[in-house]
Amino acid sequence: MSTYTATLTWKRGEQPFSDGKYSRGHEIAFDGGVTVPASSSPHVVRPPLSREDAVDPEEMFVASLSSCHALFFLDFARRAGFVIDTYVDAAEGVLEKGADGRMQMTKITLKPKVTWSGDTRPSAEDIAALHHKSHEACFIANSVKADVVVEAA
Repeated sequence: MSTYTATLTWKRGEQPFSDGKYSRGHEIAFDGGVTVPASSSPHVVRPPLSREDAVDPEEMFVASLSSCHALFFLDFARRAGFVIDTYVDAAEGVLEKGADGRMQMTKITLKPKVTWSGDTRPSAEDIAALHHKSHEACFIANSVKADVVVEAA
């Protein structure tokens, strides 16, 4: 078992609270020393009460899935003898009402574009197998109910 931590800090400051017109901006500090400005999504709480220049929970959710998949993909490709020069994923998540009527991330689409080099290049079947294996191994993908789709280019 491993434990991972993130420390979220929100401060009211001088703003009122009971009227609901307080900033949703906060910070999230990770154990490696990185602190990220965060906020509710501007799609959920309109600016200026949310921060457009900060990451929101929905974006972090999509990013964590994308990152997990990419890290497994890179490792599995290396083990298979392939060389990757770049891996860029323009991942997207859909937030909508689920069957139970509650808002939820219902679909995450990974759109990785991989640049290969080296003497051995993967076939389309090899790439599909690497993505499947990566999805099966990804801790985050194994933790979510949303459909996760990989549209590899």
